[in-house]
Amino acid sequence: MQIKDKNLQAAPALRHLVLAASLLAASASWAQDTPATTAATARAPVRFSSYLDTVERQNIGLSAQRETIRGAEAEISIAGVRPDPVLKYGRGNIETSRAVSSKPPRTHEFEIEIPIELGGKRNARIRAAQSNLRLTEANLQGFKHTLYQESATAFVEACRSREALVRQESTLSALSNVVRANEIRRKAGDIGGLELSQSRVERDRFTAEVKSARAAAQAAMQKLSIQLGVRVAEAFGNAPLACEFQPYDPGTDGGAQVAQAMEARDEVRIARATLENARDKSGLARANRWVDPTVSFAMTMTPGVRGTLDDEGQPGGDGTARSRMLGVSVSIPLPLSRLQRGELIQAESEVTQAMLVLREAELKTEIDVRNALTAFQAAQDNLQRYRDSVIADADRVLDGMRQSYRRGAASLLELLDAQRTADETYLDYLQAQADLANATVELQLSTGLRPAL
Repeated sequence: MQIKDKNLQAAPALRHLVLAASLLAASASWAQDTPATTAATARAPVRFSSYLDTVERQNIGLSAQRETIRGAEAEISIAGVRPDPVLKYGRGNIETSRAVSSKPPRTHEFEIEIPIELGGKRNARIRAAQSNLRLTEANLQGFKHTLYQESATAFVEACRSREALVRQESTLSALSNVVRANEIRRKAGDIGGLELSQSRVERDRFTAEVKSARAAAQAAMQKLSIQLGVRVAEAFGNAPLACEFQPYDPGTDGGAQVAQAMEARDEVRIARATLENARDKSGLARANRWVDPTVSFAMTMTPGVRGTLDDEGQPGGDGTARSRMLGVSVSIPLPLSRLQRGELIQAESEVTQAMLVLREAELKTEIDVRNALTAFQAAQDNLQRYRDSVIADADRVLDGMRQSYRRGAASLLELLDAQRTADETYLDYLQAQADLANATVELQLSTGLRPAL
């Protein structure tokens, strides 16, 4: 009878143990593919290309840089302006002496001075302004590509932090299941209070980590607003990010990548435009050393004087007829200031500097492209290794440890250690994904391409 009563009392404990085992088994599946927020499914996910298009339209800094293009275009119009002619008018002197009874007539003088530019100054100014426009356009493209890189980094980090939060929330759910199962086992007398307290401590500690991860994910999402120029919610509402990045195949021909970069990379294009502009400014400096003559056309109009009459009413012969005189003169400055060659030396120095900068940019481009290609291949191999074996092995170890813990063959500390290792491995896997995405963008930008993920 006593044995029978003992078995009857143990039956509820066995049912509790079965329940605890089912809870632990349920916590073994990680919600890796669960979206961060189910409420955001109302809108289509925001792909990286759409995000980048919005950045191009609304970024404040890019809009400000575009204004420099307008200024450079206006400079071409200014460069084509010729010197203004000068119109002069003078009135003849007034005789104020009383000793002169017959006042001389007051003349009217009209003069126009026309400067004449020699040495092709106007064409040189226009060429310098046009090359400055191309340099401004190259700088704008460089600014745009820098914005692309910043935008891609922010987008990738937002995806990584979101997926990390999903993993950590799943881990917290699994730890909560362990605590609930241990509470049941504690009531059944299967474990002691110390193990239950230990599981609660681990759950509470990880709860704080999840809160930090949630704050980091929200902050990473808000940082997208910096490149957008508006808040993310205003641009995309509650739509989630599409973080399934497409694989990129740049090929293995490093020489072809370098050749493409030499034609399209920002640094090279800016350096070439700078050299072209320096040469045009040097030509303008040489043209400005020509002295410009000024041609003047003058007209002097003197009204006629009727003269006096004698006692018999006859003209006294002192009258004068109305006069119209035309005059032409040419003035040429003496080019004594041209004895110094300071402006030519400065212009030639700028050309030499620009040539050296171009060489440096070409060398740097070749090195950067090859390094970017190597980094891309390394990141690709690293991510593939995680996908092929590391993640599966870590999950397999965790599943085995859970089985051992349910059978009593493993301690709680061993289970928690295996779970922590699996979490760290998965977070490393997410970082490997982010590293590959960033390496992809870096390689694309290094060859002058618009990034695509």
